[in-house]
Amino acid sequence: MSWLIALICLNLLLTLGLGVYLEFRPMTDGKRAQRWWRGTLATNLVVFVGASLGALLLGMQDALAQQAAAPHGEISVGLGLALLGAGIPTGLAAFGAGLAVGPVGAASLAIISEKPEMFGRTLIYLGLAEGIAIYGLVVTILLLGRIA
Repeated sequence: MSWLIALICLNLLLTLGLGVYLEFRPMTDGKRAQRWWRGTLATNLVVFVGASLGALLLGMQDALAQQAAAPHGEISVGLGLALLGAGIPTGLAAFGAGLAVGPVGAASLAIISEKPEMFGRTLIYLGLAEGIAIYGLVVTILLLGRIA
């Protein structure tokens, strides 16, 4: 099972390395870049999803067995996976809130520069967009309460 985890980590590191490389040396040919990105994205998706499913299916029995056998105070694989799963809502909600706050904030600045009296309304819209992250944090806190 550790080779699957190593495959996932290698895939993530290579993806980050490719992103850094393409940041400093962008592709200029549009058609070739589009074809290359399609293949690269499909390969990354297949490797990552396949390795994640393999780790889940092959490691489930180990995680469940270690859950019962773990000494008091030690974190087992099952508890570690549960804690990771509890943190996912906060990460995804923060990502979604970032996607929402960006355009709303830009539009807010544009409208405030033209009509300063709209400041209160734009704060409400920004608060609604930022509320997404708070919902994710609340879900994570509720899940942590169920785990412990």
